[in-house]
Amino acid sequence: MSKLHNVRGRITYISSHAKQENLYAVYETTDRNYWTELARFNQQEFLKSGTEGKCIEARELIIALPESFPELYDPDQLLQLFTNRFRERYGVECISALHHNKRKTNYHIHLIFSERELLPEPIEKIATRNMFYNEHGKHVRTKKEILDDSGNIRKGCKIVKKGEAYERTLFTAKNKLIKQENFLDEAKLFYTDLINLLIEDDKEKLHVFNKNGLYLATKKIGKNNPKAEQIREDNEVRMRWNYEVDRAIVSEVPEEKIRQIKQEWITDRVRESVEIFGSRPERLAGIITTAIMKLALLISKVLETARKLKARLILENLIDTQERRVAETTATDVYAEEVVSTPGIAIVPTVENKEVTEPHKPQIPPKPAMPPDAAVYPKLQRIKNELDKQNEIIFKAEHERNLLEIERDDLHGISRLTKKRELDSKIERKNEEIDILKSGLSGIVKRYGFDTVQQFYNAIKIAQDATYKYQMDVATWEENYGEKTPPKATFEERLRIYQREADQQHTQRNYHSRDKGAR
Repeated sequence: MSKLHNVRGRITYISSHAKQENLYAVYETTDRNYWTELARFNQQEFLKSGTEGKCIEARELIIALPESFPELYDPDQLLQLFTNRFRERYGVECISALHHNKRKTNYHIHLIFSERELLPEPIEKIATRNMFYNEHGKHVRTKKEILDDSGNIRKGCKIVKKGEAYERTLFTAKNKLIKQENFLDEAKLFYTDLINLLIEDDKEKLHVFNKNGLYLATKKIGKNNPKAEQIREDNEVRMRWNYEVDRAIVSEVPEEKIRQIKQEWITDRVRESVEIFGSRPERLAGIITTAIMKLALLISKVLETARKLKARLILENLIDTQERRVAETTATDVYAEEVVSTPGIAIVPTVENKEVTEPHKPQIPPKPAMPPDAAVYPKLQRIKNELDKQNEIIFKAEHERNLLEIERDDLHGISRLTKKRELDSKIERKNEEIDILKSGLSGIVKRYGFDTVQQFYNAIKIAQDATYKYQMDVATWEENYGEKTPPKATFEERLRIYQREADQQHTQRNYHSRDKGAR
């Protein structure tokens, strides 16, 4: 978005075929005279305010469109849609033009809009006495103040006679919403949603970058930009930060911690740098590099803590398993001795015959169906496993690099002169390998349709919560309405069953032996 100090000249530029090689359509919500009156009114208000600088007569949005749109939509209809939607939302007049750049690689709309609305009826103020205005349009008290040495009215000065209108207001005050800092972000979201409605392929859907998020935005390098090299270097270090953020999320570093580092070591440091040194873009790379080191250190601590915790849990589980097996074996041996040494008597429980009445069965509700968010959880979990494997490879590569750095730092004497260069070369190659591995994290999620690692982890969190809720709902349904399956016998119950069977067998053997002796 840009501020226009000469709105009529800008309108001529964007709507003229003589000035634009690839002009496809022009659309206006009002006549051209409107913009002349708007410019005059804004200039008058600017003079009265006494503000320094240049008067803002109107504003302009440049809206980039997907390159598939020229083949899909008529230029006139497309331009009218985008312009009328803006007018309906903000209530201001617009004039727009649909262009292609010279190489036809940038399909875009120029949308010029007013910050004021036209009043239904002009508001006029009538002079109750003669009023005098100097050449700057400022009201003065006496006629003498607008006369020259000869007693004539100076050029540019004027007199408004009693009974005439000295002020005529055609427009409302400027729209406060348009003047707010977040207006451009709102307009981006508004047009992004509109563009996405028209995009046929889901893979081409657009997303608005969240400047308050975890990531850093890269800048587009315009044609013949004298700062192209500086912007390119800044973009490289910004991407390194973004890769480190991906790594932090995969390593389960809390987002609040990542955001805290970004705020403290990037946002605050940039603001301090501007206050002390002024605008020095070359300082940005050093600031971001320091923030990357801080985030990498936090990741290392989190991973080491997680590894120690995992090892402790594995050890505790192993000990518990062994203790449980020993206890079960001991209990079995003790009972076996009791069964052998003690003759048993079969006990047959008696059951009274009572008339059984069928209880009233309530209407059974349908079994809970798996929601879509839960259905995709297994697939998302496989993607997460792939991310975890990649993160493990990165961890090992960083460990190897750290060992090389330790070896280099421990060099002394002649070996420091002869072997240091070799180790520096190995460390540099290892760092390049690590950077490629980190960029691979975002590559994994993009293969499955996610823009960022953060977006993927938000999706799997939703799927995980949905899966847990679904499992709880199914368990509740099974408890209340499902077929009752007998629970598995406990160890003590199995021992009692074993004893009863052994007693029965012992009684039968005694009966057969007595019968044989009688015969």
